[in-house]
Amino acid sequence: MNNIKSSWKKWLYWFGFAVAVIVVYKALDNFSDVVEGISTFLGVLTPFFVGIFIAYLLYLPCRKFEEIYKKRKLKLIRKKARTLSVFTVYLIATIIIAIFIIVIFPIVFHSIVDLFNNIQSYIENTVNNFNELPEDSIWKSQIVNEAIQYIQHLDIKQYLQIDKIIEYVSSAISAVFSIVDLVIAIIVSIYILVERKQILDFLKRLAAAIFPEKAYNNLGKYFDDSNRIFFKFIASQFLDAVIVGILVSIALAIMGVKYAPVLGTFIGIFNMIPYFGAIIACFISAIITLITGGLSQTIWMLIIVIVLQQIDANIINPKIVGKSLKISPLLVIFSVTIGGAFFGVFGMFIAVPVIAIVKILVEDYIEYKNSVKMKNEAEIEKID
Repeated sequence: MNNIKSSWKKWLYWFGFAVAVIVVYKALDNFSDVVEGISTFLGVLTPFFVGIFIAYLLYLPCRKFEEIYKKRKLKLIRKKARTLSVFTVYLIATIIIAIFIIVIFPIVFHSIVDLFNNIQSYIENTVNNFNELPEDSIWKSQIVNEAIQYIQHLDIKQYLQIDKIIEYVSSAISAVFSIVDLVIAIIVSIYILVERKQILDFLKRLAAAIFPEKAYNNLGKYFDDSNRIFFKFIASQFLDAVIVGILVSIALAIMGVKYAPVLGTFIGIFNMIPYFGAIIACFISAIITLITGGLSQTIWMLIIVIVLQQIDANIINPKIVGKSLKISPLLVIFSVTIGGAFFGVFGMFIAVPVIAIVKILVEDYIEYKNSVKMKNEAEIEKID
């Protein structure tokens, strides 16, 4: 009887293995169809992923407002605290987006259009000013001369046609996301925020059923740490970028720098990238200021921006972000470099929280291995 069972198990094993080989072969034989099918499936799920991401970003504000509503004296408000918190957060988010679209976006967009339309004339004026410099000027080095010669024969407008750029951006957005998808994403995020306790309880019960107790506890610990690091870093860096963008825009506008809103927004966004972001933003902003306002204004612009960035780096950013990540500058530079090399600008933005999580995992692994080693050494000493 045991021999018959063993024989059946072998036959079932080899049958399952053969089926798996056939499935893999067919998948590889129709690889393009498989990739297309996966791509279509992921495209259908995109609104749900976006909804989860929106809910993740709004989770902490919702929790804060829920705590506030639960402290109210009116019973109805305490009872509906979660629903009211979600409504409040979405109302505030809608107002902020409306202010951006109505007030900020038109100013920035108009400045970008004007810059694109007039950049060729700005460059021509810069070249003429350069040619008028004395031959013994320190600016008339071989490298600068070669760069000027190259720029003179370059038709910038053919690369910066605002109508085509808008058309490309609109097509890209339409291809990836539609209004229907956006509505679905918002609805999904609302349901997740309202029912977040039930969802988290279900996930915890599922994880407890799948993993052993020790693995479940470690998983919960690393999930909490990862969530704290990601949320605090991304949210605080975004807030810091908004503050820096506003301060730089106001300072440059007072100085009379052309396209101050564009430069302020650009510097604020790139300020989210540690170390490299500030350098890249300053360099590009200096070039734009040089061709639109001259050398003197460029020098003053750089001084003001560097001073504001130092104030941000030493006062504003530490107050907002804090020292929760506890990562050395060398590790930050390494992570941003690797993230940018493999995943572009997006990789540079998320490199720091990712390396912070990796650092926690490595430190815990080292601590675990050392404790095991010490335990083994102690047992050997007892035997001796």
